[in-house]
Amino acid sequence: MRLIGLAGALTLSLALAAPTVAAQEQGKVYRVGRLSVAAVGSASTEALRLGLRELGWTVDQNLRIEIRSAEGDAKRLPALAGDLVGMNVDVIVAVGSDSVEAAFRATKSIPIVMAVGTDPERRGWIKSLARPGGNVTGLIGFMPEMAGKRIEFVKELFPKARRVGVMTDVSPGNRVEFEHVEAAGRTLSLEIQYVEVKSAEGLDPALTSLRNASVDALYVQSSARVLDPLRSRIAAYGISARLPVIGSIPFDAESGYLLSYGASAVGWHHRSAYFVDKILKGAKPADLPVEQPTKFELAINLKTAKALGLTIPQSLLLRADQVIE
Repeated sequence: MRLIGLAGALTLSLALAAPTVAAQEQGKVYRVGRLSVAAVGSASTEALRLGLRELGWTVDQNLRIEIRSAEGDAKRLPALAGDLVGMNVDVIVAVGSDSVEAAFRATKSIPIVMAVGTDPERRGWIKSLARPGGNVTGLIGFMPEMAGKRIEFVKELFPKARRVGVMTDVSPGNRVEFEHVEAAGRTLSLEIQYVEVKSAEGLDPALTSLRNASVDALYVQSSARVLDPLRSRIAAYGISARLPVIGSIPFDAESGYLLSYGASAVGWHHRSAYFVDKILKGAKPADLPVEQPTKFELAINLKTAKALGLTIPQSLLLRADQVIE
């Protein structure tokens, strides 16, 4: 699997940065808070740990990671963020927009490293990508134009498709994608059918709406608060209803979606270590440019394709970065 773009310079930075850890306060154990809505998977946690180790840190010796997860309940985030602030952690890694918002409201002094798919300038967390200007920096996957590419994959897979469902939680970031989805739909002569899911309880009615609309495929927007935790249910429905499901990150395909296209989430967590390292060595978030992905992964789940009775075109398989068999 390819990791998120802009990480190419990491090899050089690792070689240069590792020896400087010793220049930090002797004997101090730095604390890194990890804040997320959903439980952070072991692969993502290990990616952060690996990145820190590569940069010369010894986790659980000169650095400790304090993990705080809301277990799917975003209302718990303010208290969890307050807990990390009360511990006076040295930096907070916030995964997802709700987590960043909670951390941002809780502190304007502790550095925050974000890993989100929304627009941080519009949310008021930073002044600009090049010069964040406050206590927030990190990684963003906010590239709404990629939504149109995912709709194009539907047409490539199913040339006779006429109607595509788009499942959304209608968060501000996802709403920005709509114009790109609709533009792709017009170009490809595809009708777009939106269904909104505001909570786990709203999934079944949304799926019923899709069934009644007779969509040929379903694109599920990324949503750390609502839709991402429902992956397994959505994937299972797709197979039972013989409905191809398209996602935004490789983990979607790994979870049972037919196809996904987007930046590697694990790559994000690995790259987060770069920002943590810089900050612990004295850099200010205000001066660390926010990074966006420049490379994207196409992941295809052949197990799901087989369950759906589909044959993936060889031309598409040859372009895939990950094929799940």
